[in-house]
Amino acid sequence: MSRMSPQQPVRTRTHSPWQLRTRSLNLGPRTHVMGVVNITPDSFSDGGSFLAPEAAIAHALQLIEEGADLLDLGAESTRPGSNAGGPSPTVSAHEEQARLLPVLEGILKARPDAVLSIDTYKAATARAALDAGAEIVNDVSGFTWDHDLPAVCAQTRCGVILMHTRGRPEQWRTQSHLDSDTLLETVRAGLATSLATATQAGIPPQAIVLDPGYGFGKRFDENFSLLARQAELLALGRPLLAGLSRKSFLGHALAPLYNGQPAPVTARETASIAALVAAILNGASIVRTHNVRPAVEAARIADALLNAT
Repeated sequence: MSRMSPQQPVRTRTHSPWQLRTRSLNLGPRTHVMGVVNITPDSFSDGGSFLAPEAAIAHALQLIEEGADLLDLGAESTRPGSNAGGPSPTVSAHEEQARLLPVLEGILKARPDAVLSIDTYKAATARAALDAGAEIVNDVSGFTWDHDLPAVCAQTRCGVILMHTRGRPEQWRTQSHLDSDTLLETVRAGLATSLATATQAGIPPQAIVLDPGYGFGKRFDENFSLLARQAELLALGRPLLAGLSRKSFLGHALAPLYNGQPAPVTARETASIAALVAAILNGASIVRTHNVRPAVEAARIADALLNAT
């Protein structure tokens, strides 16, 4: 019996340097893990746990020690039903900066080498954070909520993460269901528009990473069909980031194990790791997570599988 010759691995993610404000990250050969630092009282995941600057700084430094390649700092919740992105957001730019900047400055004082992303859609907050040393702007609206933000990112030559969001948070609970093909085309077209807006503003393509936006205007089961077909978004030519950690659709999938009720946030860690591995195997170069050490370990295994010969 003849033995089959080993096959070369099929690369399912984009290999590209990611140009940030003062440095670059080599995306593709291995997964980069982004740790989440929520400086909010009302985040669905850990609201209030790290609102005090000292607590947020300590948490951020711990995530770095656990292996986070970069951190994403957010000071406004975009949970379903919030006023984020609307004409009267719950958190003003002034309040957002008051929460955010002391934490950013404290992290960089302790770890000047830290790569910090700022989760904001507000141009004023982005500029203040970039001036204070942030490298990346992570806009959940994909440049659709604050039309001054693309110019700020172009002028500062920072890294950019553009997420797809379907509508605003107050609309998510009433949106119609989309089949798999329609959903994928909706996400693809939205990201393509965001990418065009960025390049027209003067942001180089090598500074841009795209995020399908799991949970952001997608109904529970839609997220699974999007994850299964995520690799098709690589046709847009940019690396992908996936943020699946502790999302509500994971809790709903676990409901049969919790007497028919969605699993609480504290019981979604294993499901988060399973979704993270699926995202890596379907093209994600970066994964965004609240629990860094297990994510780092899971990413190592997924990378080994991708690189197997």
